[in-house]
Amino acid sequence: MPQTDKQICIPPELPELLKQFTKAAIRTQPPDLIHWAAEYFGAMSQGEIPPVRERSERVALSTWAELTPELLKILHSRVGGRLIIHVDELAQMWKVLSLPTDLFNSVMNVGRFTEEIEWLKFLALACSSLGVTISKTLKIVCEVLSSDHDGGPPRIPFSTFQFLYTYIAEVDGEISASHVSRMLSYIEQEIIGPDGLIKVNDFTQNPRVRLE
Repeated sequence: MPQTDKQICIPPELPELLKQFTKAAIRTQPPDLIHWAAEYFGAMSQGEIPPVRERSERVALSTWAELTPELLKILHSRVGGRLIIHVDELAQMWKVLSLPTDLFNSVMNVGRFTEEIEWLKFLALACSSLGVTISKTLKIVCEVLSSDHDGGPPRIPFSTFQFLYTYIAEVDGEISASHVSRMLSYIEQEIIGPDGLIKVNDFTQNPRVRLE
Protein backbone atom coordinates (compact mmCIF):
# COMPACT_ATOMS: atom_id res chain seq x y z
CA MET A 1 0.00 0.00 0.00
CA PRO A 2 1.57 3.33 -1.04
CA GLN A 3 2.48 5.78 1.68
CA THR A 4 0.76 9.14 1.41
CA ASP A 5 2.52 10.84 4.30
CA LYS A 6 6.09 10.31 3.14
CA GLN A 7 8.20 13.25 4.23
CA ILE A 8 9.84 15.26 1.49
CA CYS A 9 13.52 15.89 2.18
CA ILE A 10 14.91 19.22 1.08
CA PRO A 11 18.64 19.07 0.30
CA PRO A 12 20.43 21.22 2.89
CA GLU A 13 22.45 23.00 0.20
CA LEU A 14 19.37 24.02 -1.83
CA PRO A 15 18.56 27.35 -0.04
CA GLU A 16 22.13 28.64 -0.41
CA LEU A 17 22.30 27.43 -4.02
CA LEU A 18 19.11 29.31 -4.92
CA LYS A 19 20.29 32.40 -3.04
CA GLN A 20 23.58 32.50 -4.98
CA PHE A 21 21.74 31.92 -8.26
CA THR A 22 19.37 34.84 -7.54
CA LYS A 23 22.28 37.14 -6.68
CA ALA A 24 24.08 36.13 -9.87
CA ALA A 25 20.98 36.80 -11.97
CA ILE A 26 20.62 40.28 -10.44
CA ARG A 27 24.26 41.08 -11.15
CA THR A 28 24.26 39.78 -14.71
CA GLN A 29 20.76 40.86 -15.83
CA PRO A 30 20.65 38.33 -18.70
CA PRO A 31 18.18 39.14 -21.52
CA ASP A 32 17.25 35.43 -21.72
CA LEU A 33 17.08 34.18 -18.13
CA ILE A 34 16.24 30.55 -18.99
CA HIS A 35 19.15 30.19 -21.42
CA TRP A 36 21.52 31.90 -18.98
CA ALA A 37 20.30 29.69 -16.11
CA ALA A 38 21.12 26.59 -18.17
CA GLU A 39 24.65 27.93 -18.74
CA TYR A 40 24.98 28.88 -15.08
CA PHE A 41 24.05 25.47 -13.68
CA GLY A 42 25.92 23.71 -16.48
CA ALA A 43 29.11 25.49 -15.44
CA MET A 44 28.45 24.73 -11.78
CA SER A 45 27.97 21.01 -12.50
CA GLN A 46 31.30 20.93 -14.35
CA GLY A 47 33.13 22.75 -11.56
CA GLU A 48 33.67 25.76 -13.79
CA ILE A 49 33.16 29.46 -13.06
CA PRO A 50 29.56 30.38 -13.92
CA PRO A 51 28.84 33.26 -16.36
CA VAL A 52 28.31 35.97 -13.74
CA ARG A 53 28.97 39.64 -14.48
CA GLU A 54 30.74 41.38 -11.61
CA ARG A 55 29.73 44.84 -10.37
CA SER A 56 32.49 46.57 -12.34
CA GLU A 57 31.36 44.82 -15.53
CA ARG A 58 27.64 45.51 -15.29
CA VAL A 59 25.91 47.02 -18.26
CA ALA A 60 22.53 48.64 -17.75
CA LEU A 61 19.66 46.85 -19.42
CA SER A 62 18.82 50.14 -21.10
CA THR A 63 21.56 49.26 -23.63
CA TRP A 64 19.23 46.62 -25.06
CA ALA A 65 15.86 47.56 -23.58
CA GLU A 66 13.95 50.73 -24.24
CA LEU A 67 13.27 51.35 -20.57
CA THR A 68 13.59 54.83 -19.07
CA PRO A 69 12.62 56.48 -15.76
CA GLU A 70 10.07 58.50 -17.72
CA LEU A 71 8.33 55.36 -18.98
CA LEU A 72 8.40 53.87 -15.50
CA LYS A 73 6.76 57.06 -14.19
CA ILE A 74 3.99 56.66 -16.77
CA LEU A 75 3.59 53.02 -15.76
CA HIS A 76 3.42 54.03 -12.10
CA SER A 77 0.72 56.58 -12.80
CA ARG A 78 -1.35 53.92 -14.60
CA VAL A 79 -1.06 51.57 -11.63
CA GLY A 80 -2.94 54.32 -9.85
CA GLY A 81 -1.63 54.05 -6.32
CA ARG A 82 -2.47 50.36 -5.90
CA LEU A 83 -0.12 48.23 -3.81
CA ILE A 84 -1.07 44.99 -5.58
CA ILE A 85 -1.69 44.50 -9.29
CA HIS A 86 -2.54 41.37 -11.25
CA VAL A 87 0.17 40.09 -13.57
CA ASP A 88 -2.09 40.12 -16.64
CA GLU A 89 -3.03 43.77 -16.14
CA LEU A 90 0.56 44.83 -15.56
CA ALA A 91 1.74 42.83 -18.57
CA GLN A 92 -0.83 44.63 -20.72
CA MET A 93 0.30 48.04 -19.44
CA TRP A 94 3.90 47.02 -20.18
CA LYS A 95 2.94 45.96 -23.70
CA VAL A 96 1.05 49.19 -24.40
CA LEU A 97 4.24 51.14 -23.61
CA SER A 98 6.10 48.90 -26.12
CA LEU A 99 8.52 47.70 -23.47
CA PRO A 100 10.30 44.40 -24.22
CA THR A 101 8.75 41.18 -23.01
CA ASP A 102 12.17 39.74 -22.10
CA LEU A 103 12.70 42.49 -19.55
CA PHE A 104 9.25 41.97 -18.03
CA ASN A 105 9.90 38.23 -17.73
CA SER A 106 13.33 38.86 -16.21
CA VAL A 107 11.88 41.09 -13.49
CA MET A 108 9.12 38.56 -12.86
CA ASN A 109 11.64 35.74 -12.47
CA VAL A 110 14.10 37.62 -10.30
CA GLY A 111 11.32 38.84 -8.01
CA ARG A 112 9.62 35.43 -8.01
CA PHE A 113 6.32 37.16 -8.59
CA THR A 114 3.16 35.17 -9.25
CA GLU A 115 -0.31 36.35 -10.23
CA GLU A 116 -0.60 39.06 -7.59
CA ILE A 117 2.38 41.44 -7.83
CA GLU A 118 3.56 43.83 -5.13
CA TRP A 119 3.94 46.88 -7.32
CA LEU A 120 6.67 48.66 -5.36
CA LYS A 121 8.85 45.55 -5.40
CA PHE A 122 8.35 45.11 -9.13
CA LEU A 123 9.13 48.79 -9.68
CA ALA A 124 12.30 48.55 -7.57
CA LEU A 125 13.62 45.64 -9.63
CA ALA A 126 12.73 47.38 -12.88
CA CYS A 127 14.64 50.45 -11.69
CA SER A 128 17.60 48.25 -10.74
CA SER A 129 17.96 47.36 -14.42
CA LEU A 130 18.81 51.03 -15.02
CA GLY A 131 20.96 51.60 -11.92
CA VAL A 132 24.43 50.11 -11.55
CA THR A 133 24.45 50.69 -7.78
CA ILE A 134 21.81 50.54 -5.08
CA SER A 135 22.11 54.30 -4.56
CA LYS A 136 21.47 54.90 -8.25
CA THR A 137 18.54 52.49 -8.21
CA LEU A 138 16.96 54.26 -5.22
CA LYS A 139 17.54 57.62 -6.89
CA ILE A 140 15.59 56.42 -9.94
CA VAL A 141 12.84 55.01 -7.74
CA CYS A 142 12.52 58.36 -5.95
CA GLU A 143 12.29 60.17 -9.28
CA VAL A 144 9.55 57.81 -10.42
CA LEU A 145 7.54 57.95 -7.19
CA SER A 146 7.95 61.64 -6.40
CA SER A 147 4.88 63.77 -7.01
CA ASP A 148 6.64 67.12 -6.48
CA HIS A 149 6.31 69.55 -9.34
CA ASP A 150 8.06 72.57 -7.84
CA GLY A 151 11.42 71.89 -9.45
CA GLY A 152 13.03 70.75 -6.20
CA PRO A 153 14.81 67.44 -5.64
CA PRO A 154 12.57 64.35 -5.81
CA ARG A 155 11.38 63.15 -2.41
CA ILE A 156 9.29 60.33 -1.03
CA PRO A 157 8.07 59.22 2.42
CA PHE A 158 10.88 57.76 4.51
CA SER A 159 8.72 54.71 5.24
CA THR A 160 8.60 53.96 1.50
CA PHE A 161 12.37 54.48 1.18
CA GLN A 162 12.92 52.16 4.14
CA PHE A 163 10.82 49.43 2.54
CA LEU A 164 12.52 49.74 -0.85
CA TYR A 165 16.09 49.92 0.47
CA THR A 166 15.54 46.87 2.67
CA TYR A 167 14.04 44.91 -0.23
CA ILE A 168 16.69 45.85 -2.79
CA ALA A 169 19.50 45.08 -0.35
CA GLU A 170 17.92 41.72 0.43
CA VAL A 171 17.67 40.79 -3.24
CA ASP A 172 21.20 42.03 -3.91
CA GLY A 173 22.46 39.80 -1.12
CA GLU A 174 25.80 41.57 -0.66
CA ILE A 175 24.80 44.05 2.03
CA SER A 176 24.34 42.87 5.60
CA ALA A 177 21.07 43.44 7.39
CA SER A 178 23.01 45.18 10.18
CA HIS A 179 24.46 47.71 7.73
CA VAL A 180 21.02 48.42 6.30
CA SER A 181 19.66 48.89 9.81
CA ARG A 182 22.47 51.30 10.75
CA MET A 183 21.98 53.41 7.65
CA LEU A 184 18.23 53.60 8.10
CA SER A 185 18.60 54.52 11.78
CA TYR A 186 21.06 57.29 10.95
CA ILE A 187 18.87 58.69 8.19
CA GLU A 188 15.76 58.60 10.35
CA GLN A 189 17.42 60.21 13.38
CA GLU A 190 19.75 62.71 11.73
CA ILE A 191 18.21 63.63 8.38
CA ILE A 192 14.46 63.14 8.23
CA GLY A 193 12.51 66.25 9.21
CA PRO A 194 9.00 66.73 10.60
CA ASP A 195 7.47 66.10 7.18
CA GLY A 196 8.78 62.51 7.18
CA LEU A 197 10.16 62.83 3.65
CA ILE A 198 13.56 61.88 2.27
CA LYS A 199 15.13 63.75 -0.68
CA VAL A 200 17.48 62.25 -3.24
CA ASN A 201 20.25 64.55 -2.01
CA ASP A 202 19.88 63.13 1.50
CA PHE A 203 21.39 59.80 0.44
CA THR A 204 23.38 60.69 -2.68
CA GLN A 205 25.33 63.72 -1.40
CA ASN A 206 25.72 62.98 2.30
CA PRO A 207 29.17 61.36 2.87
CA ARG A 208 27.91 59.62 6.02
CA VAL A 209 25.22 57.76 4.12
CA ARG A 210 26.72 54.75 2.36
CA LEU A 211 23.97 52.48 1.12
CA GLU A 212 26.27 49.98 -0.57
